[in-house]
Amino acid sequence: MVAVSEVMTTGVATLEPDATMSDAAKTMVKGGFGSVVVMLGQMVLGILTERDVLRAAAGEPNLSACSVEEWMTAEPDTAGPELDTEEAATLMLSRGFRHLPIVDSTGLVGMVSLRDVLSARIGRR
Repeated sequence: MVAVSEVMTTGVATLEPDATMSDAAKTMVKGGFGSVVVMLGQMVLGILTERDVLRAAAGEPNLSACSVEEWMTAEPDTAGPELDTEEAATLMLSRGFRHLPIVDSTGLVGMVSLRDVLSARIGRR
């Protein structure tokens, strides 16, 4: 059993809900992130992915004029750091997403991608 805490990224990109989609795109490009977590204080409000930015760019003439809150997935699924990578993969595949915020009693502690959990599974063989 490999826990997501063993494969998660701890340097998670975060933004506040009033940040612009342009801010989100710049943050993702600069850090090489596929998603950002939208936070209000210590509370996870949503998640915004590369796909969300692309959809916004296709429909909005000015990404500096719209907020991440308008395009994020609100109340995303989250998991604890003890979750098994196989369970995480099953959750992500069944629900159709590729990024899973990891939280504990202190708040957001990491992010795990479908690639992370599948790589852990392949590496165990």
